[in-house]
Amino acid sequence: MIDQSSVTAWVRRYERAWRTPGTNQLDGLFTDDATYRMTPFEQPSHGLDALRVRWDAERAGPDEEFTMDFEVVAVDGPRAVVRLEVRYGPPDPQHFRDLWILDFAPDGRCRAFEEWPFRSERPAPRRAP
Repeated sequence: MIDQSSVTAWVRRYERAWRTPGTNQLDGLFTDDATYRMTPFEQPSHGLDALRVRWDAERAGPDEEFTMDFEVVAVDGPRAVVRLEVRYGPPDPQHFRDLWILDFAPDGRCRAFEEWPFRSERPAPRRAP
């Protein structure tokens, strides 16, 4: 069953996977046929193989400097909404506030990921890790 604690655990695993070399952890996060879109109007990536390519292209690497705070806003059936605040460090400091809309399969893996990113024009001060 999807509830606030399972969504919280999933987001923590997602962050850990983003910080880990390679993409092997994606199997435990996403279904084989998952869709993944980083903005609401783009065509989604379909399936784990496409998601692996996407992650490798999008992240600077597992040692990318960033902090991520989040709160689960809502859970309704298999769908959850999460609000995030992400601050990237040098060499290109950026500050985002995001909403994630997540649809989960019965096994707790995500079958549809949709991100609504909002970038600040000015980087926010870094918070202590």
